[in-house]
Amino acid sequence: MTDHLTIVTHPLVQHKLTLMRDKTTSTGSFRQLLREISALLAYEVTRDLELTTRTIETPMQQVDAPVLKGKKLALVSILRAGNGLLDGVLELIPSARVGFVGLYRDEVTLKPVQYYCKLPEGLEDRLVIVVDPMLATGNSSAAAVDLLKAAGATNILFLCLLAAPEGVARMKEAHPDVPIVTASLDKRLNEQGYILPGLGDAGDRMFGTK
Repeated sequence: MTDHLTIVTHPLVQHKLTLMRDKTTSTGSFRQLLREISALLAYEVTRDLELTTRTIETPMQQVDAPVLKGKKLALVSILRAGNGLLDGVLELIPSARVGFVGLYRDEVTLKPVQYYCKLPEGLEDRLVIVVDPMLATGNSSAAAVDLLKAAGATNILFLCLLAAPEGVARMKEAHPDVPIVTASLDKRLNEQGYILPGLGDAGDRMFGTK
């Protein structure tokens, strides 16, 4: 763990990640595991949310009790694979505002190409959590954060399932103020820009496509 990168080593996270890596895991099981692991990762990524107090009545007495402070946080999914992480985090934080950034990777240049962007209002006053299962080259992730900062976001976290050293370095270079939370820092990228050992294409495995 560093200020820029946090690896969640919780036994349940690591166990579920191993099941997801296994190429024999079915599409349905993969999707369910991703939902479960994203909820566990959400505990880590929301660890430092600010609290205030509100006066409530329990069945026994009045008490000042802790509640989240400030505007609802925003979750931004990098389409399409980000939606798998999004679902699990929303189960934990159902009141969050949700945005989507559509980026695909040019298979020749490995550069991101934007095709969609729809973001919540008031990002400057919200914690924004960007979700995408794979931090590979880091180009798409950096481009998504560029869009968020242009829309006013100043407090951004990046949540992913797997990260490659190349992607972490790219994000640190482009956005050193954006912490990364992940379940694993894998070895490297292959020549096609896929993470090794990785788990294949997260979107394809989630939706049963090729």
